[in-house]
Amino acid sequence: MPIFGASLFSNPSLTFEPNLRIPTPRNYQIGPEDELIVDVYGNAQQNYRVKVSPEGAIRLENLSPIYVNGLTVEQAEQRIISRLQQLYAGLNTRSGGVYATVTLGSIRSIKVTLIGQVLRPGTYTLSSLATVFNALYAAGGPHPGRGSFRDIRVYRNNQLIRTLDMYDFLLRADQKDNIRLQDQDVLFVNHYQTRIELAGEVKQPAVYEVQKGEPLKQVLAFAGGFTDKAYTSSITLRRQTPRELEVLTVAAAEIAGFMPQKGDRYTVGAILDRYENRVTIQGAVFRPGIFALEKNRTLSQLIKSAEGLREDAFLNRATLRRLRDNLDPELVAVDLGRLMRGQAPDISLQREDVLTIASYGDLRGQRKVHIEGAVNRPGTYDFVDSLSIANLIVLAGGFTDGALASRIEIARRVRSDTADLPRSQNVRLFQFELNDQLRLTEAEARFSLQPFDQVYVRTSPRYEPQKRVIISGEVRYPGSYPIRDKLERITDLIARAGGLRPEAYLKATRFMRRGELISVDIKEILARPSDTGNLLLLPNDSIHIPRQVELVRVKGEVLNASVVDYNPVKTVKSYLNEAGGFTTKAMRRKLYVVYANGKVQRTKSFLGLRFYPDAEPGMEVIAPARVPRGDSKLTPAERVAVATGLTSLAAVVLTVVRLFQ
Repeated sequence: MPIFGASLFSNPSLTFEPNLRIPTPRNYQIGPEDELIVDVYGNAQQNYRVKVSPEGAIRLENLSPIYVNGLTVEQAEQRIISRLQQLYAGLNTRSGGVYATVTLGSIRSIKVTLIGQVLRPGTYTLSSLATVFNALYAAGGPHPGRGSFRDIRVYRNNQLIRTLDMYDFLLRADQKDNIRLQDQDVLFVNHYQTRIELAGEVKQPAVYEVQKGEPLKQVLAFAGGFTDKAYTSSITLRRQTPRELEVLTVAAAEIAGFMPQKGDRYTVGAILDRYENRVTIQGAVFRPGIFALEKNRTLSQLIKSAEGLREDAFLNRATLRRLRDNLDPELVAVDLGRLMRGQAPDISLQREDVLTIASYGDLRGQRKVHIEGAVNRPGTYDFVDSLSIANLIVLAGGFTDGALASRIEIARRVRSDTADLPRSQNVRLFQFELNDQLRLTEAEARFSLQPFDQVYVRTSPRYEPQKRVIISGEVRYPGSYPIRDKLERITDLIARAGGLRPEAYLKATRFMRRGELISVDIKEILARPSDTGNLLLLPNDSIHIPRQVELVRVKGEVLNASVVDYNPVKTVKSYLNEAGGFTTKAMRRKLYVVYANGKVQRTKSFLGLRFYPDAEPGMEVIAPARVPRGDSKLTPAERVAVATGLTSLAAVVLTVVRLFQ
């Protein structure tokens, strides 16, 4: 629990440093080291800046010392001007024409000693404008554990001149005892005498210091009084006895004269979260809510206070929730219709009764219908009586462009009318035909939807939005083309685009589908349209047939990855040599080539000989990195088996060689 007032000296953003940029107070007493400014103006001009000597005097020109120690600024001005009249005749007279003023320049420092129960006792050098609060703040204030905030004494020349109570400032902003200090003043902070703790529902719970004769009512005022939810009938007190603790209850009538003692702990409780006269009505009334329980109030009177029953109120049964004497809840069924007609006795209400009146809508659940398919706003809609199919379609925004009005299907839940249905059928299906004006036949127009019906509007079997593909590059008419039918293939699209240009390089054709590159051999497809590579076109497919690419890219684990021009006489190995050959990290036997159309060919090996893929323009030669040994997935047993197999293969090869020698 915090000590009331201690935060005043522990707040780093708060300071009591005196303001030195203010006019000198009228009662400020001049002392050694103060600077006086004497300004002479008019027919004669002169300016003197003099400091008060340790003896308390100043010297001007050739005049004898002027004693100013202990004088106020006004008194010193009168004395100095009277002495200057020896130099300036008629000074500060109407006919003299010469005037002078005396002001205070820089002020002196003083030494103040703080002793007793302060946080950092000692002697401090302060401004001569410093007050008691300035000195206390410099020393950290009264010690929170033992120092008094209400008995701070100021001694001057071994005499007590003022006793300061900080509660006057903290509670009322009263600084009458915050006097200005003088050199060699002594501040003494006494021990606290009585502290009590005030907790619970007060506005400022804390530990408060109490002086003799202050009642508990005064301490509550220190804390700002009770909060809005405080229990004010009594206060719980924990008090220390010479041997143990005891608990007392202080009634509200005793607070004004009750005297606290050392170590008391007062706790103000909160009011109970319960009502002594509450009844509640909810449901199908015009003004549901909480009402006061008046004497002899009945259930019908409560309904009348709630502005009566709504038209949709279910009168056959209402529920009254009530608490028994042991606070166990019970439910009382009420025939509300008979009670309101006077055919049943009225019911007297009790505290915390809750009357719930259901509506017809509450009892039958939320009634909806659903429509989906070829309408503009498919979804679920509230059911209303006499809702027709045409009305529901209007609510759903009407038919979409491809709707087939002649095929509308309704699915209805099976309830109890199952006589004409097979045992395996759980829904009834109805089919209707509408024209574009949402008109039914006379018999079908009388058909009304029921709650939870689901309506399906079909789309024309040949209706679908346009789908396009893109062909670009070396064709006569590149661009976007709609897919004509579901059987259109790559060769059909090339023919519709006007065929190929002479400079088209078919081996570099790139076919993209859903962002992925698909390897196709256009040359083979054009030669044999029945080839499996002649794919059916899908929406957003794209084909790009470029000109011949005359570059070859070499990358991966080679010494100098580069792009070079294509030469028909060069092989893949030649391009590797031009790139500086393999690095030490290269996996040479895994070298592969990616051709311009996306196809991949890898290096093949047989009996230690490597057969590189064929070179083509636009290809990429890639030398992969060797997998680190730590990443090998072969177990030690698998490595032994591989080594054994290689040894056997070497023996077979050696035998074959000897046979041919």
